[in-house]
Amino acid sequence: MTDTVSRPGQCLDTDRRADLAAAHAVLGCLVREIALPDGDVTVGGGTVVLRLRNSDATLRCATARVSPLGAHRYAGPVQLRLGGDRWTDVDAGRLAGLVAAELTARTGRTNDEFVRQVRASRDAVTRLLADRPDRDPTPTGEPAVDAYVESEQSLLFGHPYHPAPKWRSGDPDSWRAYAPELRSAFRLHWLAVPDDLVAGAGPFDALLAGLDPPRPPAGHRVLPVHPWQLALVPPAHPRVRRLGPAGVPVRPTASVRTLYAPEADLFVKASLHVRITNCLRKNARYELTGAVALTELLSRLPMPPGVALLAEPAYRTVDAPDADEAYGTILRTGLRPHLEPGDTPLLAAALAATPLPVADPVTWWRAYVGLLVPAVLRSWLRHGVVHEAHLQNVVAVLDAERRPVRMLLRDLEGVKLDTSRWAGWPAGVPSQAAYGPRDARRRVVYCLFVNHLAGICGALADARPGIEPLLWREVGAVVEAVAADLGDPPELRALLRGEPLVAKANLLVRWRRDADRAAPFVPVPNPFGGPR
Repeated sequence: MTDTVSRPGQCLDTDRRADLAAAHAVLGCLVREIALPDGDVTVGGGTVVLRLRNSDATLRCATARVSPLGAHRYAGPVQLRLGGDRWTDVDAGRLAGLVAAELTARTGRTNDEFVRQVRASRDAVTRLLADRPDRDPTPTGEPAVDAYVESEQSLLFGHPYHPAPKWRSGDPDSWRAYAPELRSAFRLHWLAVPDDLVAGAGPFDALLAGLDPPRPPAGHRVLPVHPWQLALVPPAHPRVRRLGPAGVPVRPTASVRTLYAPEADLFVKASLHVRITNCLRKNARYELTGAVALTELLSRLPMPPGVALLAEPAYRTVDAPDADEAYGTILRTGLRPHLEPGDTPLLAAALAATPLPVADPVTWWRAYVGLLVPAVLRSWLRHGVVHEAHLQNVVAVLDAERRPVRMLLRDLEGVKLDTSRWAGWPAGVPSQAAYGPRDARRRVVYCLFVNHLAGICGALADARPGIEPLLWREVGAVVEAVAADLGDPPELRALLRGEPLVAKANLLVRWRRDADRAAPFVPVPNPFGGPR
């Protein structure tokens, strides 16, 4: 499976393809976060036109597909009006400069990183397009596993609503060996940690056995780390020893820092002092302890048939100042226990990244939505558990006929508890896992509807033009059924009556250089409710 988000055509050279993809990502953010809320965008005749009101500039771009949420698919160059009917093409770098001027005037803030990050993201895509091997050089020979790894490593263009989706801090030469898009595989590096410096919980050593770890010296325990991290951050304590690379090969997933070991069917979520999109990808102590505590808590709460959680039952770190963020490691359970013969697990983001031709898209969509939507909404409204079910946090399992039969939710870092639905705080769960009701609603609505379902719906519509409104009516019917089952909760009643959905504003949070948790949200049109 190959990522084709914003891909303008196979005949174009890699520089051109990368620049168009980067420009479309910036434009999509601009439409969603600035022009659409301000009423400064018009769509018609196969073109979107938007005004930058603080810069006195007008932009336009052709649309390959118009979305009821404003999540349009763009085609061809972004253009700037020079005066009258004269238009000129603008590349991603110049477009980023125009956006920077607009945001400076709008917010009163400057950001000297922004244009460089957009250009660096574009240049990274150019490099990925040029260097990606035609085939996986290290397949397992197990079709379901190889298809899953391919889905994780296929996202060449990244998040379509982030201004710099493939920007990574550091020299590109430093990350080439670890880039999932280059179909990379490598071995973990291992540390030997003295017993009195080990902190952790859960069956870490039992799970680790499948990775074929090296034998530690007497009085030590092994700790797997990402080799890139070891190059960035030296061992956190003088008594910690390096054991070098060892064990079974691992494959970097779409998140870059989480590694999948097909032989062990185990995920290793490593700390990585690299900024990817908005955040440094490192594990704080509360994230380590929270993974195990939430695994235990969620194991006691029911999930509907066909939906399961990939648990994170163990962590290990060095019990020294700042060591958690350097080498805190979480182990996540694998895929095989959730698969039947003939099943294929695929990252949802990969399904959304390419036109999705299916024989009966409505029936296929009904099955997909019927698995995912009730599970996420009931977890939130009945149990107070917020699953951030965005495209990168869900693995869809398809049967031999390529029909959705199972959904696997993952990444407990994104799981939070809605404080308005918990009379007492559960023991062991860190306070950082709390969301107030407003944040809980925003995250559920954005991750489930705007990020995830809009992406899959758009992929189906790319293969079957014009079907998108019908698919959103199907979503509305499922939400109505869940609302009836839950006693008509006000949160769902408001959605069904047409209250706007919300989207995380990745452009604005990147401009402000805030933490992801502080990201603002913007309204987007409601595609399945009442009057907009």
